[in-house]
Amino acid sequence: MHKINLDGLSESELIELHDQIVDRLHFLHQQKTTHALLELAIGERVMFEDNSGQTQAGIVIRRNRKTVTVHADNGRQWNVSPQLLRKESRVEETRSGKLVPFSRKG
Repeated sequence: MHKINLDGLSESELIELHDQIVDRLHFLHQQKTTHALLELAIGERVMFEDNSGQTQAGIVIRRNRKTVTVHADNGRQWNVSPQLLRKESRVEETRSGKLVPFSRKG
């Protein structure tokens, strides 16, 4: 890793460096999110932890720009960051035995 002598930088140079770092981190996060979105298919079973720490399971019904919409087994709909989702294993799918048909009205 490169060492940067921060003591030798002026305030304006530090602000510029900060802005470049934030931009780079934003870009890397965006890449991870895009990659995670592409790994998920509509109709795929996934699991995630909700705000209270409870494990929720459901089916991916939509891939949005930054999130994935999941229809949970309890009927609730969630918009979740794709990086927080885990694919549900085949064993758990078989055990639940639930198939949820989705049809497009038209």
